[in-house]
Amino acid sequence: MSGLCPLTGNYYKKMAKVLSAIQPSGDLHLGNYLGAVRQWVASQEDNDSYFFIVDLHALTLDISPETLRSNTIKTAASLVASGLDQAKCTLFLQSHVPQHTALTWLLECTASYGELLRMTQFKDKGKGQESVRAGLLTYPVLMAADILLYNIDFVPVGDDQKQHLELTRNVAGRFNNRYGDTFVVPEAKVPEIGARIMDLQNPANKMSKSTATPLGTIGVMDDPKDIEKKIKKAVTDSSMLICYDRENHPGVTNLLEILSAVTGTNPLKLTEDFSNYGELKKAVAEAVIEALRPIRTKYYEILDNEDTLSEILRAGSEKAEVIAAVTLEKARRAMGLL
Repeated sequence: MSGLCPLTGNYYKKMAKVLSAIQPSGDLHLGNYLGAVRQWVASQEDNDSYFFIVDLHALTLDISPETLRSNTIKTAASLVASGLDQAKCTLFLQSHVPQHTALTWLLECTASYGELLRMTQFKDKGKGQESVRAGLLTYPVLMAADILLYNIDFVPVGDDQKQHLELTRNVAGRFNNRYGDTFVVPEAKVPEIGARIMDLQNPANKMSKSTATPLGTIGVMDDPKDIEKKIKKAVTDSSMLICYDRENHPGVTNLLEILSAVTGTNPLKLTEDFSNYGELKKAVAEAVIEALRPIRTKYYEILDNEDTLSEILRAGSEKAEVIAAVTLEKARRAMGLL
């Protein structure tokens, strides 16, 4: 991006504003790291980047206070250990910036009930339940506030979040039309290859902590022996072919994509390097273990000094609130609030 300097009249390169967030589910798994966090670390070098833990979104779940606190600390430590640097980005907790909830109410008075009812995740998660938390219906508006507070240009989204970003764009456009130009309408940014790491036991599904079998998910903080065991037991198929074909050979393709994401080698090129599944799994295990080793070491160092982690999050929240406060006040005045 570029702009015209009002003082010199010369063109200059303008850093794009990008934003991503993660739920406080505790330790990261390999899909989180390769699919999102590692790209965040790269993004902070060339963009004005905002990364945060959506602890308010977690309240839509049936989660105990103790679990939420523990998971939030672990998630924050994992992000810092993975390479997010407060000097290069803004890393913070959603609940520490009160403008998120304040703007949500203004946007809820802009969004429609019908729009929220059409959200696929609400229909899926609320299906068959007699009592559904109201926050499950309205949290896409909180997500919109998360984005619009920071005048974000690009938001990396997967398939499961495209609908929510579209709601954000619609609400921002409607607000601007009704009350005047207030919000930047963000664009979606589709993640590159390697962003969709699948379950090792069921390669039709994304890797997730909620998977039916723990053998399907590799935790970033897993012991190396456990990582090796899980990859050795990864589902392949009976053909014994080393081919990159997600539709017909999803298990092998998943292993190739993991190795590709870790080593930076094209997955099609990798098919030429192995003659059997044993060789491939050994290479994947070794590469993953080495890639995660420094992260795991730093993670435990951070947990041993929670005061440092608290200071990092405090500084990030203060940085975020400076930007968020300006946007919220602009929206309040646009709607006629004194």
